[in-house]
This record gives sequence, C-alpha cells and structure tokens, in this order.
Amino acid sequence: MTDGPIQTQGGLEPQPPMPVRRLHNFIYCPRLFYFQWVENIFQENADTVAGSRVHRNVDEPSKFDVEKNKALTDALPTGAALRSLRLESESLGLVGVVDIVEGGPDGAEVIDYKKGSARRDTEGDRIAKEPDALQVAAHALLLREHGVNPVRGWVYYAADKRRVPVELTDELFSRVRTALDEAKAIAAASKCPPPLKNDVRCLYCSAYPICLPNESNWWARQGGPAADPGQMEFSFIAQTRDELRGEILDAIDFAAESTEKRPTLQAPRPPGDDGEVLVVQTAGAQIGQRGDELVVSIKGQALRKLPGRQLRAIYCYGAIQLTAQAVESCLELGIDVAYFSPAGRFLGMLTTLPASGIDARRGQYRLFDLPGARLQLAREVVRAKIHNQRVMLMRNGDVPDRVTGAMAGLRDSACMARDMNSLLGIEGAAASLYFEQFASMLKGRGDWKFDWSGRNRRPPRDPVNALLSLGYSMLAKELTGVCCAVGLDPFLGFMHQPRYGRPALALDLMEEFRPLIADSVAISLINRGELGPEDFLKSAAGTFLNDKGRRPFWEAWFRRLDTEVSHPEFGYKMAYRRMLEVQARQLWRFVRGEALNYHGFVTR
Repeated sequence: MTDGPIQTQGGLEPQPPMPVRRLHNFIYCPRLFYFQWVENIFQENADTVAGSRVHRNVDEPSKFDVEKNKALTDALPTGAALRSLRLESESLGLVGVVDIVEGGPDGAEVIDYKKGSARRDTEGDRIAKEPDALQVAAHALLLREHGVNPVRGWVYYAADKRRVPVELTDELFSRVRTALDEAKAIAAASKCPPPLKNDVRCLYCSAYPICLPNESNWWARQGGPAADPGQMEFSFIAQTRDELRGEILDAIDFAAESTEKRPTLQAPRPPGDDGEVLVVQTAGAQIGQRGDELVVSIKGQALRKLPGRQLRAIYCYGAIQLTAQAVESCLELGIDVAYFSPAGRFLGMLTTLPASGIDARRGQYRLFDLPGARLQLAREVVRAKIHNQRVMLMRNGDVPDRVTGAMAGLRDSACMARDMNSLLGIEGAAASLYFEQFASMLKGRGDWKFDWSGRNRRPPRDPVNALLSLGYSMLAKELTGVCCAVGLDPFLGFMHQPRYGRPALALDLMEEFRPLIADSVAISLINRGELGPEDFLKSAAGTFLNDKGRRPFWEAWFRRLDTEVSHPEFGYKMAYRRMLEVQARQLWRFVRGEALNYHGFVTR
C-alpha cells in the first residue's frame, strides 16, 4: 500500500489501513502524523535519508506465503529470519512491514531497525524509545493476527550498534490500541493538531520546514496590522474557525505550562533549498536523458551534462524540447520545468503532483469568497509593499522628505482601507510616487544612460521597463511553484481577480517582494554596469533582453534570491528564495485556521 491523503467526510467513508510507520509518527508527534498520513505532505532531511540507509540491509522482502506462514506457526529455527515481512490486519485497520522476524530459543522474535541511539534510564541502562517500542508492539500484534505469537521484541539502534529489548506485555499492547484509536479519530476529524512548544523533538523532525512550530505558535497568537474585528464578514470567519482556534490556543497554553521550567529551545532556522537551476535559451536545444544525467544538446552535439539529482529546476526560453525520458525523470525527481516565451513571459510549468493540502485549499476557496477576508489580506500585502518601496527609495535614491513622508502616510492608510477600491487607490498613489522617483536610484554607465520616463508594459518600451517586466515575470513563476509546493491553489487570489491562465495568488504574494527582488535586480544590473545598449533588442513588439543580455540577468537574479535577509519577526536570516516559501506557509496556516492574521514581509 502507498500512503495517501484521507478525507472521511464526517466518518462516512472508511479509512484505509494505517501503516505502522504512521502510527509511529503519531506517537512521536500528532502533527507530524497529520501532515504525512492525512495530507500526504513529506519533507526529507538528513535523518530520514540516513534512516533509509540503515534499512537497506533488511529491505529484501520475504513474501508472506503459505510456506512462510507455516514456518512461523511451527516456530522458526533459532537464528533463522524472515526480512521485510508485509502484514495487514483488517480488524486492526493496520498494515506494516516487519524488518525482521527471527527464530529464538523460546519462539519468534520481532526486530526493528532504527538509525539513532537508545534512551538511557535513571541507572544508565539503554532502553527503547517509546515510539520505537510501540512500533515493535504493533508489528507483534499484526503477527498475532496471522497466528504467530512473538515472545520478545528488539530495537536495533544503528548508532549504538546493539539491540535493546522490548517486553511485549498486555499493557504495551493496550497502549498501541489506544494510540491507534486516537490517530484514527484525528484523521477522521480532519483537524490538524497544534504544534509542539519548546520540545526537543522538533529539532530532529523532518517536517520542521513545513510545521515551523515556533513561528506557528507566534502566528496563532498575533493579531496583525490589517486586523479589523469590526469587519462583519471577518467576524463570521472568526466564528466559523473559533473551535479550531480555541483548541490550538488551549494546547499552546498547556504546553507552555508543562514546559515553563525548561529553557526555551533554540530551534534551527528553516533550511534553504539545495540544487541548481539549469537555464536553456538557445533555440533548437534539446534536453534528453542518459543514465542518471540530463543532457543539453544542439543538433546531436552534447553541450552540457548534469546529474538529475543535482537539479531543482529547469528554465526553458523559446523553442526548447524535452524528450519523454527527460520529462519522466523530472517528474520522478521533483524537478520543476518552467517555460518562457523568447521575450521572457512566463507561460507555464511542468511540475509533479502538488502536495495534498486539502485543508488549505478548502479554507482558501471558502475564505476568498468573502470580501472581508480578501480585504484583510490585501491591506497587509499593500502595506508591506509600500513600506518596502519606501525603503528602496531611502536606500538607493535621492528622494525629498515630502515623498518619503507621503509614502509613510499611504502605508499607514492601507491598514484602514474600508474596501478594495479605496485600497487599490492607495496602492496606485504610492506606486505613482515610487516610479516618479525611480530614476534617482539609477546611476548609469559611462556615456550611456538608461532613460526613464515612467513605468510602461505590455510590451515594455525601454530597457529599464524590460528588466522590470522580466523580473516580475520570474517572480510570478517562483511563487506559482511555491504555491503548488505548499498546497495552495495559485490561480485563486484575494486581490488579483482570477482569469484563465493567470496565477492570481502568486501575483498577490509577489507584491511585497516586487521592490526587494525584481526592482533590486534591475537597479543592480544598471548601477554595476553589467548591461549596455548592445544587450537589448528593440522592435515594434517592444524592448527585450537578447540572449547575451539574459546571461547577466540570470546571474543577478540568482544572486538576489540567494541573498540572506533577516525575518522581521523571528530574527533569523535566510535566503529570499526560502523567505518566499515561509510567507506562503504563513498564508497556508491562515486559510487552515491556524493563524489569526497574515503578516507581510518588510525590511528595514
């Protein structure tokens, strides 16, 4: 059986058998269990990869046929073993793969392999960790269902290179059944449990970048600048989510009381992304596959080879072909392939199936149908965007105080806008001031100056606007992928209206990052003299970067995305690329009912 999302619709639809490893997740952390079993959301880390390596020696499966069943029932000879034995019980609603069933002097023994080390009791003796002991007991229960009564259990800890015994008592079996019932109840209720607080388990959890426990607890507590409890429709939203929110806050309070005597754990910052981006922009190029490598070739001549596992994305400009084998590899390895027109317009993506995200998408469809909810989110995004535009002018330009003062006033006014039309008017007024002063941030190069007569687009008519349009297109692509990755629908936004082929939510989320990423890249390229008039193509269709000019653009773009910046609330530093996902995760929590408000990203 493969794991899959579970939605029981009020318990009317029976749940599939639960894998024992998901029961282990539940005992370790109910929230981890919910992410992986109910929503089918996974995240690898060093521990999970190392754990997979530990299992290689035992993952040569033995089929549980009549012969094996008879061997177990008649008692395996001492030292004889069956490996990776898959067992399922309809009465328990449980399925699992036993690492090893070994014959012992008194009968069958169950052995499970784990990557780490055993616990130490008060006397310093090694004992099995509770989730590991219960997992062994669950496997023993499955064997009992098949007529085999194991007499003993063991956990082999690879770090200790030794086995630790697990006594298979009635009390341990009872705890397994209780945990199984509780896990099934959480899955049936479709309510994500709250995050742990100041718990050491979070430091080693593979789901940390998704769960963000410290951040989630903070978001669940905080009201944002855009909050307006007087909004009738927002009050309705609060009432519809009141039960879930109360459970979250009660759990946080309980966790705080139970850990108040312990020091606060310094959880690691969310990790960044690994892997390279392959940009292919030569017309007629083909991306194929040879073994474990992806190969870029033109007219049969290989120009570049890269291991597939080394890539995280491929950007294709214009007439670029992917072979069927390359497409299959990209889907299997989770490599997103983004397609752009020769002028840089984002056309679409080839990506793997999105994260389940059922809870988030249901909340997104429900909340974004309410004007009050959309206005709450839009006000905060516009506030953050105006703030960041003002910071860009103060950092890089020579701007009169009256302009920065007026933009500060517009920023604060955004928080009090009573409807979407007035909010968009505030945004437009701030944008007008910002682009009036935009030229003060451009220094030019030598005798050639970049002329700026204001913002224009569709198509851009001058080099500066060509750079801005390309940057905005790339930012929309980045956030479309992020929305899909976290389980949000990128085509249903709260500020931009949905249209066919338009990633409205990605356009919403990119507003606060436009000045800090796209505008910054354009300004950097100009002021550092990395582009000149020879890098642009001017025609009746507009002004665009040519092939030669796109190369320094890509270098500047990736340089900016890899630039580390401090989070405005939590203080840790991370690359802009990762910050885009953190913001999307925050919105993901808001639509699920786990956060009281959305907080836009702002810089100092």
